[in-house]
Amino acid sequence: MADIQKLEALVTQVRRDILRQVHKVNSGHPGGSLGCAEFFVALYQEIMDRKEGFDMNGLGEDLFFLSNGHISPVFYSVLARSGYFPVEELNTFRLLNSRLQGHPTTHEGLPGIRMASGSLGQGLSVALGAAEAKKLNGCGHKVYALMGDGELQEGQNWEAIMYAAANKIDNVIATVDLNGQQIDGSTDDVLALGSMRAKFEAFGWTVLDIEKGNDMASVVKGLQEAKSLSGQGKPVCVLMHTIMGNGVDFMMHTHAWHGKAPNDEQLATGLAQNAETLGDY
Repeated sequence: MADIQKLEALVTQVRRDILRQVHKVNSGHPGGSLGCAEFFVALYQEIMDRKEGFDMNGLGEDLFFLSNGHISPVFYSVLARSGYFPVEELNTFRLLNSRLQGHPTTHEGLPGIRMASGSLGQGLSVALGAAEAKKLNGCGHKVYALMGDGELQEGQNWEAIMYAAANKIDNVIATVDLNGQQIDGSTDDVLALGSMRAKFEAFGWTVLDIEKGNDMASVVKGLQEAKSLSGQGKPVCVLMHTIMGNGVDFMMHTHAWHGKAPNDEQLATGLAQNAETLGDY
């Protein structure tokens, strides 16, 4: 059984990591990163079957692909806190020649990064290729992907969604971060998405909702349910309802913090709202 209190303590530290990374270089995307902290912690600490070390073939373990690569601060924090590379390396976020670029890249060989992401709409396609490779290799593990809701305005997603169902790729679990915000405003104002459940179901997917995507117990339960629903002939979609900027009151419920760094005073306020739990880097 998941130790929810321990996972929540890690989420608090991850929020601190996000704020400090983005503040240091006055650049990055804190809003979506904060909103997905519970998801990443649950995935890497509780849900995924991971093996020791890191290699790109990924045989014998579950895989994860981040499609909305701009939320790299949360990805890097959780990878470091999960042992993929030293936590101190978070100090190099977005610096020249760093392995921790603003959008994840593979050419520097950062453990945990399996695809370059930042050009939106491509992650699910890559995840489906990895999922088919697992089937061909006789590897029974799962492939997870995360997409943003605004990202689903990109057409390539829907080709991939259609392909997955048509080819019964039932070892993939794709989560959509439904925070209702994107860089230019709310998704409803920019290009309304309609019912995501109706769309995915019409395309032949099994769909479930995590209504409280910033509640750790709900996220763990929802991802466990998604895992139990896989392997039944259909790909699985998790619609995860989150709050952009969650955990930092002045960043919440607005697109304004999609890609803006906090100043010194704002950093202090955000850190004060998230007391240190595991030690800053």
